[in-house]
Amino acid sequence: MSWQACCFLTKNYASMQRATCSSSPGDVRRSVTTALHFYQNRQLDLYASKQAHRLSLRQLVFFGRHMNEERLIKSANYVRTELPVRIAHRIRDLQALPYVIVTQPDVAKVYELYWSAFEKFRRFPPITNLSDNSKFCDFLETLLDEHAPVIPSLSLGLSLCSPLLPPESLDSFMNRMLISRISRRVLAEHHLALSTSLGRDSLNSEDPHVGIISTALDVKRSIVKCAYLLRSRPHGIENDNGKVIPNRGWPEVVVEGQLDTKFAYIREHLEYILFELLKNAMRATGLKHWHDTTLPPIYVTVVAGKDDVGIRLSDQGGGLNSNSIQSPSDLFSFSHTRNATRIDKRRIRALRRASSKGVKATVAEQVVEEDGHNAKDPERGAGIAPHQRMGLGLPMSNIFATYFGGSLQLVSLDGWGERRSLLSRTRPTWSFIGTDAYLQLPKLGTNLEGIEV
Repeated sequence: MSWQACCFLTKNYASMQRATCSSSPGDVRRSVTTALHFYQNRQLDLYASKQAHRLSLRQLVFFGRHMNEERLIKSANYVRTELPVRIAHRIRDLQALPYVIVTQPDVAKVYELYWSAFEKFRRFPPITNLSDNSKFCDFLETLLDEHAPVIPSLSLGLSLCSPLLPPESLDSFMNRMLISRISRRVLAEHHLALSTSLGRDSLNSEDPHVGIISTALDVKRSIVKCAYLLRSRPHGIENDNGKVIPNRGWPEVVVEGQLDTKFAYIREHLEYILFELLKNAMRATGLKHWHDTTLPPIYVTVVAGKDDVGIRLSDQGGGLNSNSIQSPSDLFSFSHTRNATRIDKRRIRALRRASSKGVKATVAEQVVEEDGHNAKDPERGAGIAPHQRMGLGLPMSNIFATYFGGSLQLVSLDGWGERRSLLSRTRPTWSFIGTDAYLQLPKLGTNLEGIEV
């Protein structure tokens, strides 16, 4: 290490102890370790100078459609060489933050995880046979589990340090970090799924798929599934003050439009977005009408265009008027300036608890066994666990929507009016104050990943 680097670390050790974003001596020691990485950059420079090779859904499907051993080995080596490049770019993003933010304990935790993963990937030997691939798959699964705390830890750290960054810079950083994280998980989980399905004809099954991509994803079926899981929850809604309000049930979800719509997409991404939008709509409707004998329904309209699939969710939950935000899009922000709830004490406590166990941003992780205990594999469970309100659902839904070039827009309808079906005149007329959520996803699968390098 250079003399200048030693002076830099000595000078900043004292400042780290005074930093508002840091805490215990152990955290300071971790901060010094983090600082050392700034001067071990020869390998990082090499990988960060490379461009990420972005893929489209169509490319992933085409390559994995006729999987054999040779193709699987190529897939493994692509993932092995591509992921350290993507991680290196995000380490550079972390290093570009003000030093007091990088040394914040939760951000430093993410930095250490990224650095460790980068070192492990670049040292992993080439895969030449199925035995090597089996070891590589074990390696990927371990890393996926290790990185589960990234989302809540990063959100917690940046929320606490939000006053130190302009809102635009903070949101841009978080979007790059989280979209890149999604991209890495997609590549890793897709390869794991391809390895599992080797020798099977997954395209001619009841649920045709290639890897993690459903080639004929039934939109109505996904909506009905998410609605069923949410309506199966125990009654009782936590309001903005933390008080649980008893309710008489959950609103009905009415699906209309082009109900036979199917397209190639990642089921986990679509269902996460639908789950979060429906969950928010049900909560808002329940709180707004908790004293009513019946709840107004939530309408979900599906429209399939030439190039994309559109889904509109309409509720009568009172709209998005709030002192915490100035516009509905602020709900996607990680900055306390745009969304004051980012530094709400209950949100911070929930993020701290989540960062200890991890959040993968899936519907499955909110699913538990009927006896109330977490399943070893939560996707095999049934029912919905109580899920603390951390403020991650809408921002993550927005990021999932934009990953392959889609969009998510929230519109607050703060007035009285009539709501009728676009496709039918038989629906009853309702007076409403509510929210419309417009989800648009590409249908052709030709859009490249929306990662930034």
